[in-house]
Amino acid sequence: MKAQTKETQAIMTPDSSIQALVDGNDRFVQNTQVSRDLLDQVSDTSTGQYPFATVLSCIDSRVSSELIFDQGIGDIFSVRIAGNFVNEDILGSMEFACKLAGTKVIVVLGHTACGAVKGACDHARLGNLTALINKIEPAVEAVTEPTDEALRNSKNIEFVNNVAVKNVEMTIENIRKKSPVLAQLEEDGDIKIVGGMYDISNGKVTFF
Repeated sequence: MKAQTKETQAIMTPDSSIQALVDGNDRFVQNTQVSRDLLDQVSDTSTGQYPFATVLSCIDSRVSSELIFDQGIGDIFSVRIAGNFVNEDILGSMEFACKLAGTKVIVVLGHTACGAVKGACDHARLGNLTALINKIEPAVEAVTEPTDEALRNSKNIEFVNNVAVKNVEMTIENIRKKSPVLAQLEEDGDIKIVGGMYDISNGKVTFF
């Protein structure tokens, strides 16, 4: 498998880019990853990069976008932050990735049993982590069930995972609202912004 080139990137569409990620995750789950010479890809990309996707995911050590989507060097921009939310710097990075570097899809990828989401469900407070948790807590409030406060915490894994899904959905809303550049690219059909959830128990990504 060779690295992406300007030509191969140019012929990809938002839909075919999503399909490439779906196919890659299928290979990952089936343990049939394609053969790559990563050092060859280092050489191939030494004079330029032409990735087809930008993936915003959590820093969780179990959720490496390149691995779970079976991609190589130069294939995707990988943005990682605990709780996979956006801020000004991440939006700027995405604008670079899509407007200037030509990626065709933005994937906001949450995952099951997310520690950052658990912290938000418990309203955890710890140093600089407090400000990060505050950015995820709106998703906690947006999930209305269960109403019993005793069940609205990290011990209720169903609640945690529902909050993680809502956090992905709200992050996509924030991308469109806070980045006119990306919103216009999507409106013009140049990119798609989609969400997904990674199941840490089986390696499967489910796209929304």
